[in-house]
Amino acid sequence: MIKSLKSEEKQTSTADWRLIPGYLHQGYTDFETVHILLGRFLADRTSEYPLTEKELFAGDGIFEWGHALPLEKVIHSQEDLEFLLKHPNLLRKSITIIEPWEHVGVNAFGENVRASKNVAYIAQKVADIDSVLLPVWACGIIDPEIVVPAIASGYAVIVEGGDPSVYDPSTWTSPVCPREDMFALVEKLLISRSPASAPVIFICVGHQLAAECHIRLIRKAVKQVLNMTSLERDKNGRALKSLQEVAERIEAMGKTLKIKKRDGRIVASGWNDDHFVVTRNESKEVGTRVLLPYQSPDNENLSIPWEIIHAHDVTSDTHEGVIDTTIQYEHEISISMFHSDEVNEEAILFANWAYRSIHDAIVPYRHVIAGSPLSWLIQLPDSIEILCSTAEESGEILTECSATCINYKDFETKKIRRSFTCQFHPELLEDLRAIGSGKPPSYSTLKQDDGVRLFVRLLYVGMQE
Repeated sequence: MIKSLKSEEKQTSTADWRLIPGYLHQGYTDFETVHILLGRFLADRTSEYPLTEKELFAGDGIFEWGHALPLEKVIHSQEDLEFLLKHPNLLRKSITIIEPWEHVGVNAFGENVRASKNVAYIAQKVADIDSVLLPVWACGIIDPEIVVPAIASGYAVIVEGGDPSVYDPSTWTSPVCPREDMFALVEKLLISRSPASAPVIFICVGHQLAAECHIRLIRKAVKQVLNMTSLERDKNGRALKSLQEVAERIEAMGKTLKIKKRDGRIVASGWNDDHFVVTRNESKEVGTRVLLPYQSPDNENLSIPWEIIHAHDVTSDTHEGVIDTTIQYEHEISISMFHSDEVNEEAILFANWAYRSIHDAIVPYRHVIAGSPLSWLIQLPDSIEILCSTAEESGEILTECSATCINYKDFETKKIRRSFTCQFHPELLEDLRAIGSGKPPSYSTLKQDDGVRLFVRLLYVGMQE
């Protein structure tokens, strides 16, 4: 059940919410206008601002969630969510931002950085996209079966960063949002990408939560498949036998795959280890970094099985991940890093191989699987690709898995839909400050920023699918 925020934190109510989409040009905002304005922003770095020059900060100069328009739509309580469900256009013509934590870290100014405000500011300034905030750290998580279909009807869902460590439940100190509740929400988001759903962009801790939930979903799939004794309409048991053979290979690989850091440390031995997916980075990474194209590892040096490296090479050659393509065409892309933990490269290579194996096993028997208790496997991603890395000034790779593209291949049309994860913060400018802490950035400033342009491109491309 969703909880209410503390009374002193709650300011605006649903009576203050705009019922007509748009703030800069109220009533003119729809999918087509938003998409055109996102494309206009990306077309060059010098064009004039196409919208009305209207202040996004309140009259008192404050830019804070729940304080005033356009940041009035904050889900404080069960009643707020029900109001949105009764006014579905508010969600359909907005992005929903999920906050796992009250801030993403403390910057050099000693400020708690609430990066969700940057997402909302960029979306409104660039394309007059409204935002709805779901601060689960404060209000808790309602049943994902209810909330995910509702928020997935919009332009995009953004899962922000935060301070807790994915591998340490004791760091999830919010009494209304324990770690397991976050896992349940993210798992549902990962298996809800469809032709009618919004793309999801997972940032920082969101990136790490998505990675952990890939492995959890794969373990769940393997367990369920291996526990099945038969499937209705499965002549000669061929469909189940095919899936069980794949599940056995995945389980064997998952239980024995070691996670080895570049300094030689073994931090995990098998997929049941708490640090199999996410662990402490070799050193904290804060500040501006240049994105580097991801390079496949040397299996002899890192003891990674050749078959999972090969599977990723096939994925990267047959899928386009937007971020990797952008790196190829730009001279260089500078983004803001702000993290101490990282997603392990081996875990994502393994997840890609497992997803591809499950997908291929389903293909000839999908009509049988579709009418069985295993039908949810059809919603799993087809593959996941590591897109880029970052390095220290010395050139030594520090974060191998800095971003991923999650691919969903439709079994009938063969069309691909995508969601994205980023360890970095594309919504933060170079000073790592939340918007509202200083002078609001202009349209021109946003157009020049690599991270903002990358964030807008992910919205632009994701909305097309």
